[in-house]
Amino acid sequence: MSDRIARQFAFLAEADRLKSVDRANVLLDLSRPENSAEHSWHVALQAMVFGASDWAIRMLLVHDLVEIDTGDQPIHLDHDADALARSELQAADRIFGLSPDRDALMDLWLEFEAGASPDAVMARRMDHSQPLFQVLLAPQPLADHVAIVRDNMTGGRAARLDAEWPEAMAWARAVLAGDVPPDSDLARRLRFLAEADALKSVFRANLLIDGSRRENSAEHSWHLALYALAFAGLAGPGVDPDRVIRMLLIHDLVEIDVGDVPLHSAAGQAHGSAEIQAAEAAAAARIFGLLPPDQGADLLSLWQEFEAAATPDAVFAKSLDRCQPVIQNLRSGGAGWVDYGVTFDDIEARVGRKITLGAPALWHWLRAEVQAFFA
Repeated sequence: MSDRIARQFAFLAEADRLKSVDRANVLLDLSRPENSAEHSWHVALQAMVFGASDWAIRMLLVHDLVEIDTGDQPIHLDHDADALARSELQAADRIFGLSPDRDALMDLWLEFEAGASPDAVMARRMDHSQPLFQVLLAPQPLADHVAIVRDNMTGGRAARLDAEWPEAMAWARAVLAGDVPPDSDLARRLRFLAEADALKSVFRANLLIDGSRRENSAEHSWHLALYALAFAGLAGPGVDPDRVIRMLLIHDLVEIDVGDVPLHSAAGQAHGSAEIQAAEAAAAARIFGLLPPDQGADLLSLWQEFEAAATPDAVFAKSLDRCQPVIQNLRSGGAGWVDYGVTFDDIEARVGRKITLGAPALWHWLRAEVQAFFA
């Protein structure tokens, strides 16, 4: 068991590098390029909102991991498709090979790449439409990005969406024509997804493992969902790992309004305060209220379940939420712990107890690593 956990953590630490792969798309506020980790989170969230299966969402969590080695391939630039396919297959074999679940992850990725199963068709539909929405939902989209969207819709990989998803293409054409699309469930879901983009600009206390910058809450949410996939076998009785993945995709959306409150900071003591709870509840009501009413109520209920941490799914999700920052700190030299003067006893009290509730084997392994770090 110990070796299996160590290998999963090695895989998840390598996955952290996806947060440093920049894409051609930019954030909706045009402040910087979107990276492939936060794209993976956003497209998985989009899939969740538009009714994709759990299996399709799993595909989207892993679909771009090969870009750690190959980089992003912008759709408007020429590339050698055969050479790229070979490079991506080699990257998949290396990266998934770090995990004890190498074969299952490889099969999931290959199914997405083939695009033949109904789940893969849906996953690729989400992946190929998200860049269109990313441009067209911006308040002031870049002219050259709009031109790329037009070309993609008429002769690129998005052209097939006329047959697969005509409502979305009609919405996109209305926006390109300068019209205001009529209000609809699709329009409300897109407004929610546009608002969710702001989570990419909420920064946390943790650094990326390479120490280059602070992690943001969107890529953290993707990484946590990947943790849930990797450690599904450690979930206790009554836990549905796919439901946990959905819970983790939305768990930090309230930080768009409230911001991140570092656990080990002086402000971290306010985590459970009535003031913070009220602010987060108000943020959840506003953000999930952008969706069609029934769906908004369902996601609000899922978020509330996570916060209450009383069900098996929520307890496991909370355990992973405490676990991931420990690895970030261990692998980045403990920069976040140094900044806040954290001790081993602090981690055992604030982190270890939470992890033990939902995933005792993880804390058993991590505790030894944390002890060694502080020694």
